[in-house]
Order: sequence, then C-alpha cells, then structure tokens
Amino acid sequence: MTSAAGSEDFYGRIAVFHGFARLMDPALYAPLPADWIVGVADIVDSTKAIADKRYKAVNMAGAAVIAAVTNALEGREFPFVFGGDGASFAVAPGDLDRARDALAATAAWVREDLDLVMRVALVPVADIRAQGLDVRVARFAPSPNVSYAMFSGGGLGWAEAAMKRGEFTVPQAPDGTQPDLSGLSCRFQEIPSMRGLILSVLVVPVKGASPADFRKVIEDIIALVERSPEAGRPVPAGGPDIRWPPQGIDYEARARRGGSLLRRRIRIFANTLVAYAVFRLNIRLGTFIPKTYVQEVVENSDFRKYDDGLRMILDCTGELAQALEQRLVAAASAGVVRYGLHRQDAAMMTCFTPSLDRRDHVHFIDGARGGYATAATALKAMAG
Repeated sequence: MTSAAGSEDFYGRIAVFHGFARLMDPALYAPLPADWIVGVADIVDSTKAIADKRYKAVNMAGAAVIAAVTNALEGREFPFVFGGDGASFAVAPGDLDRARDALAATAAWVREDLDLVMRVALVPVADIRAQGLDVRVARFAPSPNVSYAMFSGGGLGWAEAAMKRGEFTVPQAPDGTQPDLSGLSCRFQEIPSMRGLILSVLVVPVKGASPADFRKVIEDIIALVERSPEAGRPVPAGGPDIRWPPQGIDYEARARRGGSLLRRRIRIFANTLVAYAVFRLNIRLGTFIPKTYVQEVVENSDFRKYDDGLRMILDCTGELAQALEQRLVAAASAGVVRYGLHRQDAAMMTCFTPSLDRRDHVHFIDGARGGYATAATALKAMAG
C-alpha cells in the first residue's frame, strides 16, 4: 500500500524516458495511487466552434485548464495532457479542493470570456478501477527542460465518457469568478507547414483488440514518423514567427486579472510590444536570453503524446501522410484500431510560461484548421 506521503509525491518519483519510440513499453507506466483523482474537461460542441473557425479560442480553453490547476497547485508537478479542445490530469487527494476550485473557475471564465461551454469533472481513481480499468502514468522528456505525462490503462477515456454522461460533474463557479491564468499566452504566429502539410493524428484501440496487436500498430506508426526530418516536429528550428500585435492578444487580455477589459488590453499591448522588441533585437534581460528561450520553445513543444491513444501534430510530406494512412487503414480493417486524420496547412501554439526564470515552460501544439478536434470527429465517425 502506498503511504500518504508516498501518494502525494508519486508523480515526481517517476523516472522520465527520452526516446518516444519506447512509448508503448508497459514497464514505463506506473499505476496512479488509489486515493488520487482524475480531472477531465472538454468543450461542448467543439465541432461547431471549429466550423466557426474559433480554433484559437478552443485551444485557449483547453490550455487554460492546465494553467489554472498548475497555478492553484503553486507549481507542484502533476500529470496532465492537453487534448486540443480540453485537457485531462490527475492530482493527489491533498490537492483536490484546489483543483476543483480551479476547474470551476475555468469553466466560468470559458463561458464568460470565450463564449464557449466547458464540461469539467473529477473522477476518483477508485471508481475507474471498479470498472476493471486503470490509470497508469509515464513521463516523456522531449528535452532536458520539461517532461510530459503519458497515460495508459483505459481509465482516462472512461472518465471522459462519464463526464459526458453528466457524472462526477464539477459545478461551474459563480459569474465573474476568474481563475489564475498567469503565464498563459498565445503570442506566436501560426506555423505554416515546411514539408507539405500539417497532419493531426489520433489512434485508439478497438474494444477487445489484442494489446499486442495495438502496440505493434502504434510502434509501426512511430517508426514511420521517426524516419522523417526532426520526427515531424511542426515547430521550425528557429522557432515560430513573432509579430506585433500578436494574433492572440485579445485572448491573453481576457486571461488576465485586474481592471476593466480595456485596461487589460492596453497593458497587454504594451507588454507584447516590449516583448517583440526584446526578441527582435535579442536584448538580454538579466538571466533571460531571447535566443535561448526560443530554442527551449522548440525543444519543449508538445506535439506528440499518448492518453489511451496516440495523438500527434506532424509537419510531413504527402508521401508520409499516405504511408501512415495506409497502415491505419489496414489496422482498422483488421479490427485493431479506430483513427482520425486531418490535413491542414499550418499548426498553432498556445504557451504556458509561469516564469521567465525557469526553463520548463510548456508549449501546446495543435493544427491551425481544426486540429485534434476535427481528427476526433473523423475517429468518431468510424464507430458508426
């Protein structure tokens, strides 16, 4: 049995792995402690929001969940995954109240400031295991600076389905409640494809499929991608373009606390102008070196992950996209996987930088024309 102290620091004790090709090795995954809680959030009818070309708002909402919970936990490490139109995470029992308040406040903010409806829920791991499922966590480090959680066991998917059925719901906070979204921004421009197209990829197992067969499919897909330049990373080596004023300036103003929206917009305009000059002129501010930060942005970018299924945003050639699709078609015909693919011309980035003094800033990547949400629609269509 895990001790209370051992439960609280569980995630920090998981060793990180570095080669993404090792993703499906079950030895990398540790079961969440029995007293932990899984949080899930998603945008209701994100398909319509995507059809209305509100891609940035949808992504901002998903990233806001992670920012709000991180800030509520005062920077303590916890496992999370960004899903494009939502997010999932897990917290120790001692952090439950803070996580609940952060979720409730974020749902209120998303409705009032982004004009979207967000579902949020907190699901005890014990309830998930009662279904014969599990939540197991690994830590993948794309760079020396940051690690991202990977989830297996089927529990995350069950928790999300339960949320959509109206179970384990966290009530929205009162109107006007503002979560702490410090560090959440979206200042970089869209990232156009350099190799042909941006491909959003979602692959999940068919219920009852052989785990060995599913693992083989995922390893084949990853092997195809690993042979492509920079493993298909959509963020160029020199970093994404930065201009002024940035495309997401209104969203960033809405994410800030204090004063009227007009005053927040003015402050963000001024702050982003200073930031633009700092990056363009490579002005060093104390320990902050713009070129170093941009390099960390590239290395820290979260463009591939696993949360009961493979998610990737790839910059790839048409030939690679075709090869991936052929492998997935064969696996689907064999009853092993369901999948969704979405082709677009650019990717976009939403950033969470709690402090410029730290190197573990995170950068969530999605497709700029529907991304994961549109790929998920294609995946659902396979279920009939």
